[in-house]
Amino acid sequence: MSWRRLPITQVDAFADRPFTGNPAAVMPLDEWLSDAMLLNIAAENNLSETAFLLPDEDSEADYELRWFTPATEIALCGHATLASGHVLLTAAPWRDAMVFRTREAGMLRVARDGEDGYRMALPAYPPEPKPLLEIASAVGGSPVETLWHPGRYALLVYDSAAAVRALAPDMAALRALGNIQAIATAPGDGDPSGADVVSRVFVPGAGVDEDPVTGSAHCVLTPYWTARLGRDRFAAFQASARGGHVGCRLDGDRVELSGTCVTTLTGEFLL
Repeated sequence: MSWRRLPITQVDAFADRPFTGNPAAVMPLDEWLSDAMLLNIAAENNLSETAFLLPDEDSEADYELRWFTPATEIALCGHATLASGHVLLTAAPWRDAMVFRTREAGMLRVARDGEDGYRMALPAYPPEPKPLLEIASAVGGSPVETLWHPGRYALLVYDSAAAVRALAPDMAALRALGNIQAIATAPGDGDPSGADVVSRVFVPGAGVDEDPVTGSAHCVLTPYWTARLGRDRFAAFQASARGGHVGCRLDGDRVELSGTCVTTLTGEFLL
């Protein structure tokens, strides 16, 4: 049997060592496969996201970029974008940055930041106050504030990091509400992470019960917390089982997220 061989790299994003941060598969292509095949590959990888890259024909961007969970294509994924930048910039040490064209999130950029880190520019998604009774009930605890962004991001604010860490959401109830990203957050005061802000993220409607470290969630968290803290940047920690640190800065209608990546696997996917 003759196999088609596709390169694949697995990266822990927002991680300084293996088995932390959020794992993503990065797969460069020379042509787009069918959507059904891309979804099958993502399901086979069984990670929060698989990023697919295709060289862009327009000089405005270096690559086209799409992201798939094991269940669906999504509009924006931060950690798999950071992982994609890491893979490409590692292979091209003479480059300082990579620009990606996406279908729904516009142009995204990943640039080097110091010796080992990266800075990633994503759109800012400021949330607005809104009652979210069903979502809050499914996530649990006692949020002191609930907000919504029309990209289907629900922000639930709690009074302490300990309250966020103690959450045990009803994933079946959240799944029944559809592809909603439920973000639980609180001030980091006293948290062992040492961060200014702590969060957890649940997306069972997209096939990911709890996402380890979520770049897109920080597109919502950054405008909220910079306004609340009264400054343009802060240190965030996503308190999943794996955990990950994210540097956050608001720059007009963009957020700049910073972090490090670790390559954990390289190989070939056989079709």
